[in-house]
Amino acid sequence: MSILMWAVIARSLLSWFPVDQSSPLYQMLFKVTEPIIDPIRRVMPNTGMFDMSPMIAMMLLIVMQYLVAGLVAPA
Repeated sequence: MSILMWAVIARSLLSWFPVDQSSPLYQMLFKVTEPIIDPIRRVMPNTGMFDMSPMIAMMLLIVMQYLVAGLVAPA
């Protein structure tokens, strides 16, 4: 699993807890993951209390990982 995938997971888990959003860890996770999660969030319909965009982002990262691995691997 890639570092970016772990960053999305960490950000999702941190959203469940009261975390100081000005902390360096949160700011780093936000800056790394927001370019991936924000466009998905803008396209997805509002599901109320649950934000499904991190899960969609993780699925897209997995698909992209397989695609890149298929392009790089010798046939």
